[in-house]
Amino acid sequence: MKEFEIAFPASEYSGLDNTPVLPSREKLIDMASKKMGVSSNNIRDVKILKKSLDARSRQILFKYRVEATLTSDPIEEKEVLEDYKDVHNANPVIIIGAGPAGLFAALRLLQRGLKPIILERGKNVKERTADIKKLREKLILDEDSNYCFGEGGAGTFSDGKLYTRSTKRGNVYNILSQFISFGAKDDILIDAHPHIGSDILPKIMIKIRQCIEDHGGEYHFSTKVTDLVREQNSWKVLCGNGSSFEAKNVILATGNSANDIYELFSRKGWTIEAKGFAMGVRVEHPQMMINQIQYHGKYQPYLPAASYNMVQNIEDRGIFTFCMCPGGILVPSSTQNGQLVMNGMSNSARDSKWANAGMVVSIQPEDIEGYLIDGEKLSAEDPLSLLKFQKAAEQKAFDVTKSFVAPAQRMTDFVQGRVSNNLPISSYEPGLFSTDLNNVLPSIITQKLKQALPLLNRKMKGYYSSNASLIAIESRTSSPVRIVRNSDTYQHVTQLGIYPAGEGAGYAGGIVSSAIDGVNVANAIN
Repeated sequence: MKEFEIAFPASEYSGLDNTPVLPSREKLIDMASKKMGVSSNNIRDVKILKKSLDARSRQILFKYRVEATLTSDPIEEKEVLEDYKDVHNANPVIIIGAGPAGLFAALRLLQRGLKPIILERGKNVKERTADIKKLREKLILDEDSNYCFGEGGAGTFSDGKLYTRSTKRGNVYNILSQFISFGAKDDILIDAHPHIGSDILPKIMIKIRQCIEDHGGEYHFSTKVTDLVREQNSWKVLCGNGSSFEAKNVILATGNSANDIYELFSRKGWTIEAKGFAMGVRVEHPQMMINQIQYHGKYQPYLPAASYNMVQNIEDRGIFTFCMCPGGILVPSSTQNGQLVMNGMSNSARDSKWANAGMVVSIQPEDIEGYLIDGEKLSAEDPLSLLKFQKAAEQKAFDVTKSFVAPAQRMTDFVQGRVSNNLPISSYEPGLFSTDLNNVLPSIITQKLKQALPLLNRKMKGYYSSNASLIAIESRTSSPVRIVRNSDTYQHVTQLGIYPAGEGAGYAGGIVSSAIDGVNVANAIN
């Protein structure tokens, strides 16, 4: 058995509909025999482990990391998914939040023979879709059913990116295989940067729910948790709709927008801490501009919508792109009226006319020491300090138009400090309002962005452009609070039986890492 890399010109491997096609098994075996110096008759199989696109040189290549197996090699058993058990009468575990951490914790509990009871403040994915349409078209926000809250969490209506560096924390293959079993394409197992798309994810969420309910688990939508009360040997979970639930163990997987949970912990004096995050803007270019830059002016229809990922350090401060959505659109991701939050999403085809990405500046608790908000000076020692900073910035962005119409500026005008006379056409349906973002965003953000943007043009010539818009505000990159847990037991450091999980607890970032964290937490429950 041997691993190696092979490459083919991208132009030779596109189908009739201009979508990439994999090289045939015969071609792979032929290439492997040449690489290994053996007859093709001695090769049992060639398995593609990873597929990527290399556009660094003038000849654009599809690259494959493959594993060749010789006929003399022992046959390895294929990893299979563990069965979900019937848990109708099993011991319950309450899961707060139906995002990736909560859902994959629930699936793992089924495999272990425990009954997941999922409490979700938002609605099921069908009703949530209707609420999102109302927000996008009529600017009416349901604070519990939106782009962040509801079945599937924030990931359902994003891009469905499944790329993660969290391989040391758990079994990525297992997570991706479960996604495939619920309807994702099997390409996600080999793509270097896999994604599902926001047109496919809702259907997958429904299938996951059906699986959990069919095996005896429960879902309770429109069930916002308002309090956690310690009983003698269990936890009682109180909800805003008057319902309550009781179990020995509670998985807290609420996502990074559930500010009320952080505030609940703070009121109770339960251990939390401020955690560094990043804040900035959404950058939107025409997708064709990004295609021409990334493909050296040689974009062809068989090539995927080009993406990018950039980092610029200025005075030991990281400025970086976040959640890049090729062929995507911009959406309002606010969870409270009076606040404005931007995010991006893409469908599976990534076929819109625009490309967008967060362009954000890293912020640590010490950065906002003494920062004044409503007459109060922030303290780095306050666990909610960065949350307060985040909320104030979102409120200021909203106050520009007093609606979900977003403040925006041409990229070059922002750097040069002038209001744009007009703005490029945008994918953002509520619309844009031209203003000077230097007066909207915190100075710690604007100063670094103004320095970084021209420098990024050295990495992507043409990126710094008057045809690009900066749109405020991108502020939900990760949680500004960590709910502190024991690294061995995964339980909260003082409240035994509470298991903080996923992005909202400050232990993950993205769909797959959150799912892995949910699985790890579910494994820790006795």
